[in-house]
Amino acid sequence: MAQITLKGNKINTIGELPKVGGKAKDFNLVKKDLSITTLNDFKGSKLVLTIFPSIDTGTCAASVRNFNKEAANLPNTKVLCISRDLPFAQSRFCGAEGIENVMMLSDFKTGQFGKDYGLEIIDGALAGLHSRCVVVIDEKGTIVYTEQVAETTEEPNYQKALNSL
Repeated sequence: MAQITLKGNKINTIGELPKVGGKAKDFNLVKKDLSITTLNDFKGSKLVLTIFPSIDTGTCAASVRNFNKEAANLPNTKVLCISRDLPFAQSRFCGAEGIENVMMLSDFKTGQFGKDYGLEIIDGALAGLHSRCVVVIDEKGTIVYTEQVAETTEEPNYQKALNSL
């Protein structure tokens, strides 16, 4: 279990992020057309998983905008933005913001991704949502970087995550 904060108040996640050097766990996430995508669908590409509680908050939206801007310049790299938001809300945001360089994915059906990656919030006002994290996976499926943002209202360290590529 990891302890993080929301506006200074302590909250906990279901576990710990996967270890750097370990293999990424498979996932089943929902795309905007409601089809399912898995880790295997991205085989051979580097992945930046940017995970957050909800696209409808300022910090989460800023994170997606930042990674969208950076993603255009990353060779052989896909940026996956993952939350428990419905795909409809994710699509609405991307359309309104002109977000085109990242892929929005939802864990709304089961929340299993959040459990498997140890980042589901288990108490406090955001219980059941994902904590703010970044997980970078190389083209062989090995985790090369993780960040659990300690204060949920703060943005991740973009440069450190991108430098791990």
